[in-house]
Amino acid sequence: MIKYLIIFIYFLPCILISQIATSPLDQGQDLNVLYRNEATGSVFAHTRGWGIQYARLKHVTAKRKSILEFSFANMRHPKEYKLKYEGISGNKSFYYGKLNSLMMIRTGVGIQHTLYERSERKSLEIRMSTVAGCNLTLIKPVYLYVFKENLIAPIIEKYNPDEHNLSNIAGRAPWLFGFSNLTVRPGGYAKLGFSFEYGDYSNEVKAIETGVLVDVFPLPVATMAKIPQEQVFVTLYLSFVFGKKWF
Repeated sequence: MIKYLIIFIYFLPCILISQIATSPLDQGQDLNVLYRNEATGSVFAHTRGWGIQYARLKHVTAKRKSILEFSFANMRHPKEYKLKYEGISGNKSFYYGKLNSLMMIRTGVGIQHTLYERSERKSLEIRMSTVAGCNLTLIKPVYLYVFKENLIAPIIEKYNPDEHNLSNIAGRAPWLFGFSNLTVRPGGYAKLGFSFEYGDYSNEVKAIETGVLVDVFPLPVATMAKIPQEQVFVTLYLSFVFGKKWF
């Protein structure tokens, strides 16, 4: 027993040195490692709303990655103006003149290029991404509480700019109203973005991304009453990205 204990103590430094030597890789502290796979999730704000995204990336070359991304975003009109009916306590505020709420589901593919590699853990890595794909936009009509003649309490109706105005609108109906009349509008999108990765570990992703995104539709989409419908939506975005890398 003592013989085996002496052998164990003799080889213990070698075992510890081996563990220390591999720990930078295991802990993601080696910047020279090239991880082939990457998965990220992000939350982003854009000039007309907000959204979330999931992306899968794979190395094509040392400085290029392929991208497959899925995102969901709402799209507001710049002229939306929130009002509140003061006559009834608890009634929700509403956007006067808003016809539809837009929710965009995007699926795209693209390429990410590394423009500047990190030389140390406290530096930034700069990348440029170009993505294009399809956009399925869900168009949900806006429903409101409105006063009708001979009725004391307001009722829920689909917003009609020819019938509803500030004198008879009492507030916004629950958000789920309108899904029975949901329509889908297909389109396409393209995106150009620049990301700045600052994570402490080489096997994790922490980055800020900013860029421009363009959505295009074959038919115009209505969001506001008495305002021209839109076929092209151009937005700027800022995204906070988190994820993991692996072999």
